[in-house]
Amino acid sequence: MQSRMKKTILAIVTVLLLALVALAGEQYYRLCVSNLTSRDGEAHLVYIYPDTPVDSLLQLLSTDFETAAPRVFAWHAHLMKFRYPRPGCYRIGPRTGDLTLIRKLRGGEQTPVEVTFNHIRTRAQLAARLGAQLMLDSADIASRLEDDSYMSRYALNKATAVSLFLPDTYEMYWTISPDALFERMDMAYHHFWNIDRQQKAKRLGLSRTDVATLASIAEEETNKDFEYPIIAGLYYNRLRKGMPLQACPTVKFALQDFSLRRILNEHLKTESPYNTYRNKGLPPGPIRIPRASTMDAVLNMQPSNYLYMCASADFNGTHHFSATYAEHARYARQYQAELNRRGIR
Repeated sequence: MQSRMKKTILAIVTVLLLALVALAGEQYYRLCVSNLTSRDGEAHLVYIYPDTPVDSLLQLLSTDFETAAPRVFAWHAHLMKFRYPRPGCYRIGPRTGDLTLIRKLRGGEQTPVEVTFNHIRTRAQLAARLGAQLMLDSADIASRLEDDSYMSRYALNKATAVSLFLPDTYEMYWTISPDALFERMDMAYHHFWNIDRQQKAKRLGLSRTDVATLASIAEEETNKDFEYPIIAGLYYNRLRKGMPLQACPTVKFALQDFSLRRILNEHLKTESPYNTYRNKGLPPGPIRIPRASTMDAVLNMQPSNYLYMCASADFNGTHHFSATYAEHARYARQYQAELNRRGIR
């Protein structure tokens, strides 16, 4: 009888020990190896906003990840006194244990995001594009771009503010502050404006913002890269002669109507400092954010005696360049006739 009792007790103890071992093994595996598994076997970026409680974390992750043991995670979070993850963008691997996940989110071990902007014409567009890619309110960015006092720390004003932002792809933390963002752009801006480029601008008698403004006009005039140094040289010639630039893209900018396909006489009467038909010299600032390569095209502009340009009547995106008004007028008549033939108003 006692032998049977001993065997029973031993069996019970053995079962309990095995259960404890299994439980400990489960806890260890979920803690240190894997409790979170991505649905497609790939790593994913997860964006966590401020004040996201740990109770909502697994639901947030559920789009891309499956949690094998939610209660185990909750227990581990409780033991580690993990209540709120730090906001940010985090790269979560395809298999992640609770310890790794909690340490990453509690320590704010963010993954930089890639921020890209190009084809931007206005400050509002720039603020919206940046706000869509970062945990920033676009209004906070716009207010800085519109503030002459704030932009003066970068030797700029609201009209020239966009020239601080060179189109490219930048790595930065999703939670970057507005001020830190501007400082990051200022670093890139000064990196571009090295001694060599500064000297080229000085020889031309142009400021940095002058170069950006000329480049912005060239980009609006054509999408043919090889024409940029020619167009820059043409407008530079007009500036030196004291002639108005008469650049149609500046009229579109003055009207804030970028859908115009044909600039009419009524458009040329627009009262605006950006209307280069009514005002001599460069407009107050860039009419788009030009690429670095286009600014280099301005700094290395092609010397010529061109003073006029007209879009080709072939509508192939190229232009005819002329040194005399008579030659320009001939090209202009051909182009106007083609516009009329195509019914473009």
